[in-house]
Amino acid sequence: MNNLSNNLSALQSLGFTLPSPGYLFGSIVFGLVGMVAWRLGKKRERPITMWLGVALMFYTFAVSRTWLMYLVGFALCAGMYFDRG
Repeated sequence: MNNLSNNLSALQSLGFTLPSPGYLFGSIVFGLVGMVAWRLGKKRERPITMWLGVALMFYTFAVSRTWLMYLVGFALCAGMYFDRG
């Protein structure tokens, strides 16, 4: 157990931190919503919905703040809502 604590401390000193539970939950939810949107966009031949789904699946890798992840995720979901036609 002490070795694990030392490894975690070493990673934190290099600037690596573990994500919060809220961030992990949001990443999973927005990723799943993106996957569903991509499949529906492909099935219904709606390229905007398809690309918004791709963005939802992968944008969490580029955003490090939890509040910003939720803000962007809800904005992309709103874009899919308005594109539903």
